[in-house]
Amino acid sequence: MERLEKVYKVIRVITVAPVLALIMAGLTAGRCEGIFPSTWHLAYSMFFLGILPLLAYPLQKYIPAYKDQGREGQRNLAILFAVAGFTMGCVMSFAFPASDGLWVIFLEYFCGALAVLIFNKGFHIRLSGHACGALAPVALFLYFGLYGAAAAGTVLAVLVFVASIETKRHTFFQLLGGGLVPLISIVVIGQFFDLSA
Repeated sequence: MERLEKVYKVIRVITVAPVLALIMAGLTAGRCEGIFPSTWHLAYSMFFLGILPLLAYPLQKYIPAYKDQGREGQRNLAILFAVAGFTMGCVMSFAFPASDGLWVIFLEYFCGALAVLIFNKGFHIRLSGHACGALAPVALFLYFGLYGAAAAGTVLAVLVFVASIETKRHTFFQLLGGGLVPLISIVVIGQFFDLSA
């Protein structure tokens, strides 16, 4: 049982949202021509989608307001870094004209992080950012027609749900709420873009 507990913790560590966002960007760049118009677009996308949000974890101990808050402080800082990264990604996509597909990616991540922040801090309804981050790539893979990647991502998301419940990090409904955010976001955002154009 103790070994299984360790496996669940490893699953949670390797499936944090920034890591999955980096994998999503890499797979999408390799399989969907035109989403990243240039190497520069891919580079800043990977930085703002993955690397900057990932920096929240090691930097927590250096930020006075968060260093003594433990896991809760880490979670709050991660959300703030994510919102900042996705916002900057949108700014960069405006400054360096991006494809509709890249706008869909950034807007989905931005809306997802903003929704989690608003619900958690504004309404005190806890949505799982981990579930949101796990299902955001799945929603995008479906949108871009990468069904094999979406299926693999769904299996991974199920593992995230199980690991989160077994380690008592989230309840099922917190996971469900967080997981619905990117799925709803992609449906709404997708109405404003036409990838076939």
